[in-house]
Amino acid sequence: MKNLKTILLTLFVTSIFIACSNDDAAVIEDQAAVKEEADAKSFQSIRALREAKLLLNSIRRDGGTPYNVFNPALRFTPEQNVFLPSVLGIDYRIDRSVVPAGPTARFPMFQGWETLPDGSRRKGYYVITEASNKVMAKKLGVIFSPRMAASVGSGGEQRAHWNRRGRLVFEGSVDFSPKRSLVAGAASDDGLLFGFPPAEANPGAIADSKWSSYVVLPSGVVINAQLVANSTGIHDRIPNPNGNGIADQDDLNNPNLAIDQASVVMQLLDGWQNGQPYYFHIVTDTSDPGPAAIELGVFAPRLASLPTFGLFPGGSMLPFSPTANGRTTDTDGFGVQGLNTASLSDQQAQDPTNTFPIDPRDSRYAPMWDAQVTEFTIPEAERPILRSFDQVNQLLADGTLIPFRGNANPSPLANSLSDLLTATGAIINCPVITQPEASVIGTQIGLPRND
Repeated sequence: MKNLKTILLTLFVTSIFIACSNDDAAVIEDQAAVKEEADAKSFQSIRALREAKLLLNSIRRDGGTPYNVFNPALRFTPEQNVFLPSVLGIDYRIDRSVVPAGPTARFPMFQGWETLPDGSRRKGYYVITEASNKVMAKKLGVIFSPRMAASVGSGGEQRAHWNRRGRLVFEGSVDFSPKRSLVAGAASDDGLLFGFPPAEANPGAIADSKWSSYVVLPSGVVINAQLVANSTGIHDRIPNPNGNGIADQDDLNNPNLAIDQASVVMQLLDGWQNGQPYYFHIVTDTSDPGPAAIELGVFAPRLASLPTFGLFPGGSMLPFSPTANGRTTDTDGFGVQGLNTASLSDQQAQDPTNTFPIDPRDSRYAPMWDAQVTEFTIPEAERPILRSFDQVNQLLADGTLIPFRGNANPSPLANSLSDLLTATGAIINCPVITQPEASVIGTQIGLPRND
């Protein structure tokens, strides 16, 4: 009996020892995994820093002044509320009778190479507004957007490599030579929709199947790099200084495109966020030709493969909410609103003022927006300006708004911002630059124009 007790005790102690050993092994394995992930991030950051230096050096070589995180050219006030510290100047004047182009911003501009479908290369010029790595974002003076990293492997991104001269070589290319045209749509049978959807929409620039502005660098960092010019022409958001503010697409001598100063001036669009106006952003490219024509962007079909369509959180995009049939006349000093207003506007004198959920200081922010369009069910004279996602959700709940009947996905997709919106299938790249207080409107900061 004594020997049996001894054997059982020995087995018990051994089992405890083995269990503890297994627990210790699991802990050690977990610690090793955490260290490996930290080391990988640290290694990526080291490579990202080197890549950021290559980009900044290219600005200097091209005649510009590279951003210096320790001594920036501009220091912005809380009232100006600028999200992109590398911006070289902002014109906050919004009266188009005085400034035909409306509010604009001047950005550092980088030189790189596009790869054409036949394998040849063409020089192109681009801006960077976001990076998925914090070290690179800080060094370049752009917005830190970690959620962009979710695009890697989706098929909606493109990869780039460095040539011997420290220039990025992209996999795809953009043709800026097409002439933009937009024909407003007829009224629907019930009279609620008019102007939008457009009867005809031809974008002013078209990307090939390999182009995406979500660019994966050799370090693994994703940057939001948007082409603004090449030998085929210039981006429609570069204003023509002589005339109505709309770009002359073939004018590479436009002073707002200053190749010798490594800078470019682009029009800002307004919007609403959290009840506040002046949510100024740029539109660079979209996955659908309709929004590309309406908002003067590049039609880039590859963006449609970015993850995860129609859902948030998760993926590399955020939902925003344009309205299809906002009011077309300013009845109370808060302006007009709607994709219909922009479609009806001659020469794009009026941009749509869409409704956005968060700003770039929110860690969930991403510059790619999944359009979840609404439409009013009430007469135009009764339609309010949509100023926040809370308001949009409330009006959807009481039936004043409904999901746009042309949305590609008719079933609501639950997310943390709305359980009532549905997605159109259009992805729009619109980096947010600044959301100033009303006291800043009408002023200028830095050098908004090229010399």
